[in-house]
Amino acid sequence: MSTPAAALPADPGLLARFRDAGRRIAWRPAPKGRRPSGRTARIAHLHDEEARVEEWGTKKSRGLAVDSGPVGALVLLLEIDRRGPPTHLGAENAGRDRAFPAGAIVAGWGEVAVPTDSRPRVEDLVELARYALA
Repeated sequence: MSTPAAALPADPGLLARFRDAGRRIAWRPAPKGRRPSGRTARIAHLHDEEARVEEWGTKKSRGLAVDSGPVGALVLLLEIDRRGPPTHLGAENAGRDRAFPAGAIVAGWGEVAVPTDSRPRVEDLVELARYALA
């Protein structure tokens, strides 16, 4: 179920385009590697771009980490559209996590810690996700 369009700082037409692009994302399992226990990892593919997506937690306390590119931003926006605004939003710089060599954007709902290398705003994600629509 989606939250009201006002939950995301995007006009209704852009939000509809994001949702349409979300339906076209092709998913596949991520390559196996050492990750913290309880995390699931998948790869989102849209057009010629991919993004690693990791999820963990419970219904009340959930985390989502995505590659810091347009497809990752789109996946994160769609989750915000579905769940509502995250309690915490942060990013980690390139090279800090081998699974996310170009850096990651991390959202948390409930009591989930996020990195604090930078603090992106949801508006920043909207601007970045626009590039995934091409």
